[in-house]
Amino acid sequence: MSNLRTIKIDDRLVDVDPNLTLLQACEQAGIEIPRFCYHERLSIAGNCRMCLVEVVGGPPKPAASCAMQVKDLRPGPEGAPSEIRTNSPMVRKAREGVMEFLLINHPLDCPICDQGGECDLQDQAMAYGVDFSRFREPKRALEDLDLGPLVETHMTRCIHCTRCVRFIDEVAGVPQMGQTGRGEDEEITTYLGVSLDTNLQGNIIDLCPVGALVSKPYAFTARPWELRKTESIDVMDALGSAIRIDTKGREVMRILPRNNDDVNEEWISDKTRFVWDGLRRQRLDKPYIRENGRLRPASWPEALAAAAAALKGRKVAGLIGDLAPVEAVFALKLLVEGLGGAVECRTDGARLPAGNRSAYVGNAAIADIDGARMIQLIGTDPRNEAPVLNARIRKAWINGAEIGLVGQPVDLTYDYAHVGDDRAALESLSGREISDETRDKPSLVIVGQGALREADGAAVLGHAMKLAENSNSKLLVLHTAAGRVGAMDVGAVTEGGLDAAIEGAEVIYSLGADEVEITPRDQGGPFVIYQGSHGDRGAHRADLILPAACYTEETGIFVNTEGRPQLALRANFAPGEAKENWAILRALSAELGATQPWDSLTELRRALFEAVPHLAAIDELPENDWQPVEAGPLGRASFRNAIADFYLTNPVARSSPLMAELSAMAAARRAPALAAE
Repeated sequence: MSNLRTIKIDDRLVDVDPNLTLLQACEQAGIEIPRFCYHERLSIAGNCRMCLVEVVGGPPKPAASCAMQVKDLRPGPEGAPSEIRTNSPMVRKAREGVMEFLLINHPLDCPICDQGGECDLQDQAMAYGVDFSRFREPKRALEDLDLGPLVETHMTRCIHCTRCVRFIDEVAGVPQMGQTGRGEDEEITTYLGVSLDTNLQGNIIDLCPVGALVSKPYAFTARPWELRKTESIDVMDALGSAIRIDTKGREVMRILPRNNDDVNEEWISDKTRFVWDGLRRQRLDKPYIRENGRLRPASWPEALAAAAAALKGRKVAGLIGDLAPVEAVFALKLLVEGLGGAVECRTDGARLPAGNRSAYVGNAAIADIDGARMIQLIGTDPRNEAPVLNARIRKAWINGAEIGLVGQPVDLTYDYAHVGDDRAALESLSGREISDETRDKPSLVIVGQGALREADGAAVLGHAMKLAENSNSKLLVLHTAAGRVGAMDVGAVTEGGLDAAIEGAEVIYSLGADEVEITPRDQGGPFVIYQGSHGDRGAHRADLILPAACYTEETGIFVNTEGRPQLALRANFAPGEAKENWAILRALSAELGATQPWDSLTELRRALFEAVPHLAAIDELPENDWQPVEAGPLGRASFRNAIADFYLTNPVARSSPLMAELSAMAAARRAPALAAE
């Protein structure tokens, strides 16, 4: 039996869910309703009144369609379907009146407003505005807020839609913004004038329907119609958020979120959004060779010849960095193993079992968090490791989910039961009897990389999988490196891990592996060939540098933390003489006399998909066969989280002056307050 209800919208009969609002019902019918305060991912405020519609047979005044549900409509005469009108004279007059009120105090600064061209108020004023105003009193002016180095405020433009207040409170979970006063004294402000303490604050820029909140780093650098827009994937964490990269000429000007309900909804973290200034700085734009302790510029033929000479006849180890696309990892694996060497992607020492996808990825989807009633976190701080995923856990908590944590006690923006911070707490949890009532609830176990980096990491993973089995839960392994799951998929691992891979190696080929400490040459260390984009730690230790493209400068596949292959597209070109990662490896293989059998990225992908078929299913989530890991004896150590500084986790972020400033501000907030003497 269908529970849909038939209503009439603008003389058309439509069947809709009675729990929908009138605004949502109109959207389903293909009718766009103007709005400023309503947003589908925030609570309903109903305070802008722009979404007014006429309810036939109802009160003789228009109704706010965002705040009224279909089931609240009265049926027509003799049981006829309820009727609403969205474009009647009453509705148009009401919307024009609302627009006139909104524009009473709004400054006429569209020519110099950064929101120009992307402004909802501008668009609606074209449809419902008039070319005069009956308001003759002086316009009010407000002082701008200081929200920090990310969000620039122009509060005189604010129309009090409260989207920013609701987002910061409900999604980000830091209730630091609010509204004071009434009428003309109404004002959006922050608690005690503090800057916002959340790594999701950039999303209020997208939410603001006017130019009251704009991007401070992007301000006055470009107009929307000057930018070329490229859809891509974020690599600042392993979530794989859908993003849009806007470029002007050769430079990235800004990064915005795209909607993907299965992964990031429509939010991105501040690091994802603002790291683009690091794409321009400390770039490697030509090859370098170290001679007499100093790096000197070299040509590509000279650098490739030097690399080939260093690799031939020696024991080689290949290390995979956190931001490497799958194609480059696959090419390096074939190159190094062809030389008799070993490759390793678990450069942080994580005990992830090779070949067992249910253990290094899990069997849960990110979207499973939404319906979970119980979520157990083990050795993770999702607020820093994946802020957007943490916001999703918070949404589940708001909807009634119970959260537990085994690990360091941290502020996650929601309440949780702290089970303990050591291995004993996990052991007691995994061995506990679970009631049938609890087993029937949809639940989730999320394991962080911090839990898997110690010597007993495999046993920790085994106990987490045992807990998931006992409680009938799904397992999600939360990674911190965007390239890790893809590298595991192609088998870029060595039995025994990182130590076994580099033991006795005379040459190390580092594919952007900046987080690994390698013994210096003057202490008997190996010859290091570094292929990467930034002059970071890896380049400082290198004896030979091959400059490569960054994640915005080449097309590549990344597999996110839930195991979903995603395609990142090239938005701009690499600086100077830097080349795409796969192309460098192809040229080097020719120099070594073992030419790889592809001359294009398409041919390389064909070989990759033959070797690992599930990578061809872009944006589809493969099912993983459950293969439990042995829950062996655990150590006595306490769990330590994987990320100490959210803003400085990779070479791109460490090259960004803005990320450095945010890191310093975060450290100052964490410092204990000193009392005045």
